[in-house]
Amino acid sequence: MQARDVADCVAIVNHIIALGGSTAYETPFSGDGFAAHYLGEPPVSNVVLRGERIVGFQAAFDVGDGHYSIGSFTDRRAPVRGAGRALFDKTLADCRARGGVAILAKITADNAAGLAYYRRMGFEDWQVWPNDHTRQDGSMVDRIVKRFAL
Repeated sequence: MQARDVADCVAIVNHIIALGGSTAYETPFSGDGFAAHYLGEPPVSNVVLRGERIVGFQAAFDVGDGHYSIGSFTDRRAPVRGAGRALFDKTLADCRARGGVAILAKITADNAAGLAYYRRMGFEDWQVWPNDHTRQDGSMVDRIVKRFAL
C-alpha cells in the first residue's frame, strides 16, 4: 500500500462501514485518519488489484512476541472473487519474512462474514474476549480471536 492508494482504500472501508455488520468500525475514515492508521502503523500493508483498480486491502499490525494482528477489507460494491485469498497469501509471506510466529484475527462475534473469511483462510479459534467491543448503540459484543500459526 502506498499513499496514492489511500483514497481508494478509504472508499472501500467506508462503504463497508455504511453497510454495517462486517466490521468493528462504525465511524467513517478521513483520508488523513486512514493514512495515519494503515500507512503509519502496520509494518505490513497490501492492496490487491484487478487490472489497475484496487479491490481490497489488508494490514498486519505488530502486536509483539512475533504476533501480527490482521485487518482485511475487500470491495463490496464490485466484489472480485479471490481478492481475499490473494491478499492473505501476500500478507502471510510478508509476516513470515519478518520472522513472525502467528497472525491473529480479532473479529467481533456479530461479524459472520469476517468469521467465515478467516476460517476459510485456515485460522483456528484461539480466544474469546467477552464484551470486548462496545457498539455505538451501547451494546457489548464479544471479540473472537482466531490464530494462524506461521
